[in-house]
Amino acid sequence: MRIYGPSFLTLLVALCAQAQGPLPLDRIVIGGDNRMQFEVSSTTDHYYVLYFQPELDDPTGEFPVALKLGSAGTTVLSDQLGLTPGSGFYRVEEHLRSQAVDLDRDGINDVVELTDPTRGRLAPLNAAPPVSFTDGVCLIPDRQTFRDLSYQGDDVVIDFHLSGLEFVKFFILEAHTDNPTVYFMNTNTHRAHFLFGREVNLPGGPFGGANAMRGEIVYHPFLTAPNGKPGVYRFEFEPGDGYPFDRVQLAHELLAANMPFLENNLIFFPFGLAFPPYERDKDLFDASRIPIFLEDDLYGDISFLPLNIAQGFGLLRVLGPNEQPGTREIVIFESLPNELPRVGGVITTVPQTPLSHVNLRAIQDNIPNAYLRDALANQEVSSLIGKYVSFRVNADEFELREATLAEVEAHHVALRPADPQFPVRNLSVTSFQSLDTIGFSDSDAFGVKSANLATLRTLNLGSEVVPDGFALPFYFYDEYMKFNGFYDALSALLSDPDFESDLLKRDEMLKNFRKDLKVGVMPLWMVNELTALQFSFPFGTSIRCRSSTNNEDLPGFSGAGLYDSFTHHPDEHHLQKSIKQLYASLFNFRAFEERAFFRIDHFSTAMGVLLHPSFQNERANGVAVTDDPIYQTIGYYYLNTQVGENLVTNPEADSIPEEILLNITALTNTPYQLVRSSNQLAEGSLILTQAYQNQLEPILTTIHAHFRTLYEIPAQDQFAMEVEFKITAQGNLAIKQARPWLF
Repeated sequence: MRIYGPSFLTLLVALCAQAQGPLPLDRIVIGGDNRMQFEVSSTTDHYYVLYFQPELDDPTGEFPVALKLGSAGTTVLSDQLGLTPGSGFYRVEEHLRSQAVDLDRDGINDVVELTDPTRGRLAPLNAAPPVSFTDGVCLIPDRQTFRDLSYQGDDVVIDFHLSGLEFVKFFILEAHTDNPTVYFMNTNTHRAHFLFGREVNLPGGPFGGANAMRGEIVYHPFLTAPNGKPGVYRFEFEPGDGYPFDRVQLAHELLAANMPFLENNLIFFPFGLAFPPYERDKDLFDASRIPIFLEDDLYGDISFLPLNIAQGFGLLRVLGPNEQPGTREIVIFESLPNELPRVGGVITTVPQTPLSHVNLRAIQDNIPNAYLRDALANQEVSSLIGKYVSFRVNADEFELREATLAEVEAHHVALRPADPQFPVRNLSVTSFQSLDTIGFSDSDAFGVKSANLATLRTLNLGSEVVPDGFALPFYFYDEYMKFNGFYDALSALLSDPDFESDLLKRDEMLKNFRKDLKVGVMPLWMVNELTALQFSFPFGTSIRCRSSTNNEDLPGFSGAGLYDSFTHHPDEHHLQKSIKQLYASLFNFRAFEERAFFRIDHFSTAMGVLLHPSFQNERANGVAVTDDPIYQTIGYYYLNTQVGENLVTNPEADSIPEEILLNITALTNTPYQLVRSSNQLAEGSLILTQAYQNQLEPILTTIHAHFRTLYEIPAQDQFAMEVEFKITAQGNLAIKQARPWLF
C-alpha cells in the first residue's frame, strides 16, 4: 500500500477544476479495521469528498468513495472498504456548499442529497431516481435502515437458502456504463426483483434490462469480518448469474459507497455460476480489495447449520456410501449422496450449501436437514444411533430425543394417504392405437402422458406442432407380466423379510428384478403387434419410447423423473428391447419407494408407452408454465428455454437457460420480459425469438383453457399446465408433453 502526503494531494487537487485549493492533511490513520481515515482542516461552509484510485497511471480508474459535510475545525473522512493488497491512492477534495457540484450527475447537487431529511431517498454517489421507502432506497445510511429493509421471515419457498437471515435484495442498473446506479429493495414489501422493478417502473423493464445485476446482501452477525470483528455483510448474485472481475468490482464499490455505515465488513460470496468466473479471474481478485468468502469461510467454523427447519421421526442411522435409506429413517451422512430418496430427516457431518441437491430434496419433502460438525462424536447423537428418535431443526439449535415406535408411526401416517391407492388400469384395450384415435378419457387404458398428447392433437394448434404417434395400452404390460410369472415374483419380493427390513438388499433385489424384466419372453402375439407398430413408422425412423403410467402426470401427483424413456434406433432391431426396458423402469428404487410412501399398490400400477418419432438435432428445448410460479407475477406465462438438446428438465452442468415472462394481457405494450439470457448465446440474444413467442402464446392459452375444463377445475382455483416444447432441427415449434403444474 502506498499513500502519498500533501505534495501528491496538492498535485491532484490542482488538476481538478472544481477543487478549492490544496488541502493540508492533519492526520492519516490506518485504523484497526484496516481502513484509511483522513483528517482535514475544515469549515461548516464546505463539504469534502474522498477519492480512491487503484493505480496512479490510470486516472480514469479514480472514483469517489465518501462525502461528508464539513465541521468547524477538522473533519474525518473514512473509506468504507479496507486497504488493497497492492497499491492504492487517495485524495481529498474540498467544495463550497454554496457552489455544490453534482458528482453522480443526477441533476441534484451533492449538498441537497447529503442533507435530504428522508431516510435513504437521495444519495450523492448514486444517480438512481428516488423511490418510496415502501419500495426501497438509494442509500442505506445505518444498520437500523438495513434491518428495516431486510426480510426476516421464514418463507422457504422463494428464498429458502436465506431462511433465518437478514437480507436485502439489490438492483444494479446501467452496469455497462460509467455511471451505474443501485437500488436497495425493501425486501419486506417486494420478495422478488421483478415485483420491485414492476412497481417502480424500472427502465429496461421489471428486470432492469440485459445489463442489470441482481443479488442480495446477507448479514451474518457471528462471522468474523475482514476487520477482525463479528458481523459480515456478504453480497452475492442470483444463483444462475456469473460475472467477470470488473463487474464484481463495480458492484463491490457501488454497494460500499452507498452503505456508509460499513467498516470493512462487506465481502463477496461467489457461489453457483459466479464461482467459475471467480476461479478464472482469481489473480485479479487476489490483488484487489474485494474480500472473498467461500463455502468454508461461511460454514467451516460453524458447528451447526440449519438448512431446513422442520421436524421428523424415524430410526437414527449412519448411512454408508453404498447404502440406501428408508422413508422412516433419520439418516446421518458422512459424505453427501448423489441423490436422496424420501427419508425422515437428514444430518450431515460435512457442510452443505443451501442450494445443495440434498437440501432441495429436504425442502421438497418438508423434512429436517442440518449440518452438524463431528455429529458422531456428539454424545447426544451417538447414544441414539439405532434407536427411534424425534429430530427437530430450529433456526438456532437442533433437538434430538428418543421417540417411541408409536410416535414414529403416527408422524408418518399423518404424512401419507390414509388408505391404499389403487390406480385405475383399464385392460379392455388390447392393441396399440394411433394418437388420433385416443381421447382424454382413455388415460385409464394408455396413461395420462399418451392421452394428453393425443388430446393436444385435437386442438388445431398448427401443422406438425404436436407429433404424430401411437400408444401402447396397459394391457400389453399386464400380459407380459403374467406370461413370465413376474407378478408372482413381485409378490415373493414383497413378502421376503429381507426385502422388507434391509434396504440394501431391497435395492439389490429390485436391480435383479429389473434385469429379469429386461430379458423376459414376450408371447408371439405381442411380438407380432410390436412388429406391426414398428413398421407403422417410416423406414429408418428412430422411435422415442416414453413412460405413460397410471401414477404420473396426475393433478395431485407428478411422478416426474421416476421412470425412464428410451430412443429405439433402427440398428437395435426389434422394438421389444426398448419396451422391456421401459417396463423394468417401473421398479427403479426411487419409483418403488415413492409409490410405497404414497400407498400406491404396486400390482395396480401399470406401464403404458407413448411412441413418436424421436427429435434429432433440435435447436432448443423448453418448458412453459401457463402461470408464473417462479416470480409470482400476474398476467404472464413463465418460459424456460435452453439451446440445442440440453434439456431444461435435466440440464448439463453450468448451463443457464433463458428465462422469459410472456405477457398475456393488453395492459402494456411490452410483449415479454427477458429475465435472464442463456449463457449458451451472446448476451442479450434470444433463443425463443419474438416469432416463436407469438406462435407459442395462443397455443399455451388454448391448452390452459381446454385442460382446465377437462380437469373440471373451478375458475377461482389456481391452475396451470406445464408444457414441454422443442424447436426442431427444421426450425419448427413442437409440443411434446402437457401435464398439470403442481403448485
